[in-house]
Amino acid sequence: MRYPLFLRMRTAVISDIHGNLEALQVTLASIDQCEVDRIVCLGDVLGYGPNPVECVDLVAERCEWCLLGNHDLAALYEPTNFNEVAERAAYWTRKQLEAVADADQRRARWELLGRLRVRVQEGDFLAVHGTPRKPINEYLFPEDVQSGTRKFEQIFARVPRYGMQGHTHVPGVFTAEPEFYSPEELGEGPWTLPTDEQLIFNPGSVGQPRDGDPRASYAILETSEGEDKTTLEFIREPYDIEAVAAKIIAEPELADWLGERLREGR
Repeated sequence: MRYPLFLRMRTAVISDIHGNLEALQVTLASIDQCEVDRIVCLGDVLGYGPNPVECVDLVAERCEWCLLGNHDLAALYEPTNFNEVAERAAYWTRKQLEAVADADQRRARWELLGRLRVRVQEGDFLAVHGTPRKPINEYLFPEDVQSGTRKFEQIFARVPRYGMQGHTHVPGVFTAEPEFYSPEELGEGPWTLPTDEQLIFNPGSVGQPRDGDPRASYAILETSEGEDKTTLEFIREPYDIEAVAAKIIAEPELADWLGERLREGR
């Protein structure tokens, strides 16, 4: 079945902010220089980072829509299947949201988080946090192309034409073959999406990259009505990692290495 591409539009796609206010602010400033029509977020506004309240407010202000990530879900309900560090961070994040003195603001933030959707489909594009098969919790790693043929078949069977996802914090493009292409392999500048095959792209993480590059990562997706042409560009921005690490380390309930690993992009 063919789905029409939406009208000509430049969309900034962000994901996995994880309470990292400095990275989010730099990313939004970069996006503002790109003349986009809108910003969308693929989830995990919360988790690990020291400024969950401020990040929720910025996403609510700047994003057209945002998906529910597994760390957002953990703050709302319970951190199931989390390691000890992630679990502690989830409970700490919840306490920060609860500690807001203004009851109306506190309630509004929880209501916003409670309304986050699990998936969004717009024309040819399906957006999830995890995978189309398990939209909140399932990972799709680059190394899965070596052994996950059945996994790819089931995932791509749920993709109308193109998919976008976060969760792994690793930017790049998956094809149904299966193959994975990093931004470096795709080359600099906008990359034209093929019209004769399915693919899924990951914009990388704003607040906690895990591809060895500590800079904040996001993507610009541009669609063109009539030309049936879509381009994708990955963008990296440096931010004050030391300031974020210091704030994390200053919180006794957050593990120090959550700050330390930001320096390495791991």
